[in-house]
Amino acid sequence: MTTGVLATVDPSTFASAVNGTWILMVTFLIFFMHAGFAMLEAGQVRSKNVANQLTKNLLTWSVGVTVFFLIGTAFTSVMSGSGGPVSAAGTLFSGGELAVDAGTVGPYVNWLYGAVFAMTAATIVSGAVAGRAKLRAYVTYTFLLAAVIYPMVIAFTWSASGDGLVAQLTGTAFHDFAGGMIVHGMGGIAGLTAAAVLGPRMDRYAENGSTNVIPGHSLTFAVLGTLILAFGWYGFNVGTASVVSGGMFNTLTVNLVAMGTTVAMAAGGIGAALVVWLRTGKVDTLYVANGLLAGLVGITAIPDTTAWWGALVVGLLAGGQLPLVFEFVSDTLKIDDVCAVFPVHGSAGVLGTLLFPFVAAPGTLSAGVGAHFVAQLTGVVIIGGWTLTATAAVWYVLKLSGEARVTPEHEQEGLDISEHGVETYPEFGGDRVATDGGPSVVDTTDDSPRADGGSEVGSEIKMVTAVVRPDKLGAIKQALAEVNAPSLTVTNVSGRGSQPAKKGQWRGEEFTVDLHQKVKVEIVVADIPADEVAEAIAGAAKTGEPGDGKVFIMPVEDALQVRTGATGPEAV
Repeated sequence: MTTGVLATVDPSTFASAVNGTWILMVTFLIFFMHAGFAMLEAGQVRSKNVANQLTKNLLTWSVGVTVFFLIGTAFTSVMSGSGGPVSAAGTLFSGGELAVDAGTVGPYVNWLYGAVFAMTAATIVSGAVAGRAKLRAYVTYTFLLAAVIYPMVIAFTWSASGDGLVAQLTGTAFHDFAGGMIVHGMGGIAGLTAAAVLGPRMDRYAENGSTNVIPGHSLTFAVLGTLILAFGWYGFNVGTASVVSGGMFNTLTVNLVAMGTTVAMAAGGIGAALVVWLRTGKVDTLYVANGLLAGLVGITAIPDTTAWWGALVVGLLAGGQLPLVFEFVSDTLKIDDVCAVFPVHGSAGVLGTLLFPFVAAPGTLSAGVGAHFVAQLTGVVIIGGWTLTATAAVWYVLKLSGEARVTPEHEQEGLDISEHGVETYPEFGGDRVATDGGPSVVDTTDDSPRADGGSEVGSEIKMVTAVVRPDKLGAIKQALAEVNAPSLTVTNVSGRGSQPAKKGQWRGEEFTVDLHQKVKVEIVVADIPADEVAEAIAGAAKTGEPGDGKVFIMPVEDALQVRTGATGPEAV
C-alpha cells in the first residue's frame, strides 16, 4: 500500500517537501545556539553584568530577526541584483517568491533559514562589548547589522545569481560553505571593531600599561554554553549539506561535512590546550572551550571539500592561534575583547577560509590553487573591510553622541542594576526564602522567644561580630538557634588576614587573589551572655585551617526599636 502511494508522488514534489522539513529542523537547531551563546557569554562576564548579557542575547534575536524580515531581505535583493526592494514580509504577504534564496523550499522556510545565520553574526558582537556598552547602543547596532551590514555581506558573496562581487573581480567564486567568514569572521571583526571604539572596561589596564585580569564569574556556564554551541554547529555545517537535490541525497557530501566538522572541533580543543600548556605549564579550561569553537569556526567555510587530514590541520591551527591572538589583541593592541570573540570567530574564520585550496580533497577544486586563494583572499578583504568600516562608523557616532557607553558609576555598580534594575545573584533570599536549608519564617506569636532568646530584661547590650567562611553560615545559624539567639544580620564581605593568598588563572594569565570572600555575622544581645554566643559561632565555624575567621565582642551604648520606640535592652 505504502509503495503504491509513494509511486504516485512526483519526485520533485517529494524532494521539495523533504527539503522544507529538513531546513526547518536545521533552522531550529541553529536557533538553539543562542542558548549556548547566552551561557558562554554570561559565564565570561562578572556576576554584576550577567542579566545585561542575557538581555542582549534575547534582544539580538527579538529585534534582529524582525528587522531582517522587514528590511534586511529587501536590502539583499537590491544589492545582489535579484530583484526590486521587496522584503520577506512583502513577498510573503503578496504570495510572491522570497528575494533571499528563492526557489526550492518556499519563502517561509528560506527567509527564516537566512535569519538564524544573520542573528548568529549579530550575537557574537555582544560578547566583545560586554560590561560597559549601553543596551540601547547595542540594540541600535543590532538593528543596523540586520538591516544593512550583514545583508551587504550576503550580496557580496552568497548572491542569488551565484556571481557575487568576488567572482566578478577574480573570475573565481568565493567559497564559504556554511558561513565561516560570512557569518563568524564577519561577527568577530565587528566585535573587535566595536570593542576598540568603545574602549576597555574600567581597571582592565593599569596606569603603567600592564594588563589586569578580570575573571568571569562561572566556568561552568562557559563550558556548558560551549557544548550547546558545538551541538548546534551540526545544524550550520551538516544541515547545510543535507539537502535533497533533484531527488537525490548527496550522502558523500554529508558524510564528509560531518567528519570534517567533528575532527576540526576536537583538534581545536587540542591545539588551544597544547599552546597554552607550552606557554604557562597549565591547561586552561576556558582556552580549551574556546579552542573547540575556534576549530568549528575554522572548518565552517570549507567542510564540503576538506580532506580528513585537512580538517585536522585546520582545527589544530585554529585552536593554536587562539591564545596567541588573544594575547596580542589584549596586551599589545589594548583592545578589551571580553569574550575573545575575535580570536574565536574572527581570526579563526579568516584562517579557515584562506586554507580552502590547500586542504581540499583531490578532485574538489574547480580551478587552480592560486586562483582559489586569490578569490578567498579577495573575499576576506572585502568582507573584513566593509564590516570594519560600517561597524566603526556606527559606534563612533554613538560614542560622539554620548550613547555608546554607560557612566563610570553605572559600570562600577554593574549593568544588571543600572540597565535593568535586577540582581542576577541576590546575596541572600527574601524574608520567605531559606538560603541554607534553615527556617525561613520566625514565629512572631506571644509565646515565641525574644529576638535575642531572653525572657527577662537585662541591663547591658553587647554586639557579637564574626567574620567567617561563607560555607559555615548554615552551621552558625543552627548553633545560634541552639543557644536561643536566632536573630542576626549577615553581610557578604571580603578581606585579608592569616589566610594565604591564592593564585588564579584566566585564559592563561595568572593573577593573585589576596582578598577572600567571607560573611560578616552580627548579633546584638541583652539578656544572654555574649560569650556564649561567641563560643557557639566559633564552634560552628571552626575547620582548623587558616581563614576560619574571628569573633569580636563590643559594648553597645544604646538601642532604639523603630516600631515601638522602646530604648535600651527593651529595644533589643
